[in-house]
Amino acid sequence: MPLDPFFAERLRVHRRYLLGQAWDGAREKATAAWHRVRPGHRSVAASVPNPVTPTPKKARGPHDTARAKHRRAALRWDAKELETVGAVGPEVSISEHVVPVPGYPDVRLRVYRPLTSIEQTLPVVLAFFGGAFRIGGIDYPTTDAAYRRRTADAGVVTIAVDYALAPEHRFPTQIEQGYAALCWVRDHADALEVRADRIAVQGTSAGGCIAAAVTLMNRDRGGAPLALQVLEVPVVELTGRTVDFRATWALGIPMFIAVKELLSVAKTYLGDRSRATDLYASPLLASSHAGLPPAVILTAEYDPLRGNGDAYGAALRKAGIDASVVRYQGVNHDVAIFLGALPAARRWHADVVSALRRLHA
Repeated sequence: MPLDPFFAERLRVHRRYLLGQAWDGAREKATAAWHRVRPGHRSVAASVPNPVTPTPKKARGPHDTARAKHRRAALRWDAKELETVGAVGPEVSISEHVVPVPGYPDVRLRVYRPLTSIEQTLPVVLAFFGGAFRIGGIDYPTTDAAYRRRTADAGVVTIAVDYALAPEHRFPTQIEQGYAALCWVRDHADALEVRADRIAVQGTSAGGCIAAAVTLMNRDRGGAPLALQVLEVPVVELTGRTVDFRATWALGIPMFIAVKELLSVAKTYLGDRSRATDLYASPLLASSHAGLPPAVILTAEYDPLRGNGDAYGAALRKAGIDASVVRYQGVNHDVAIFLGALPAARRWHADVVSALRRLHA
């Protein structure tokens, strides 16, 4: 199916951005190579000391500065998207908690509860946001709005996990934080007024990888069975074997640019890309998927990760797990946030809500 006209201008902007990133990267490598072949060469600026500017106590390198700038830009973009093509979430009850994680940084959780559920014990979904492991968070406007809507419409408690970002914190930090959050929810189910026997996990994109890994870790460490996993445009293996580059080719994005971006994501998260074969880094590669919860997997036609969702659904079904995979035609990876402008996004929301309502059974 042709790409929905809604994405036409966005695609042009995205292509320009990717080509610009590729050009900047190539220029940096060329400059570095030039200085290697001329080791005695020094620029005038580098040879003149600056007696005025004091040395900071902890210097920030160029990569740290660029990363912080990129994250600020991503947060501004997200706020603009909610304002122009998204939909503000309804009022719900919100509380926050900080959970200790042995051997890793503490993790912040935000609990969303329907206003109509006073003194009711509800099913609960542990949610993991997307952002390529290096941007995003529970404070992003579109993420917060989505959790509010799903909480109210599905009648469940949503507990959003503000896991640590890479590369400051690499794998398996995020998985251990997610598992600690799951254990905390079970241990505090009475106080939270949630059903310990009706816990689901949900994850989007990189968050889908974390959610799937948490279900594996929960099984392997003998945790109580989970009731459901909802994985949206998930990446479930980081070796690149199931990436479907036909999707990016159809968008007019050269393969070398798509490959470069995906390799960058994996390296940022893992540090050493050889760790991509770890079953918690790439849940698809687990030797067995038996004993995992039922799964609802949503993918998008114009998303190179669509192959990840297909393959994971097939692996779950092979292991005897109740799993479905639905591919939305004519849309891309970010479809779910365009609730105010795109019919497919509204259908997506309705399907996720329908899946979460199964928790009431």
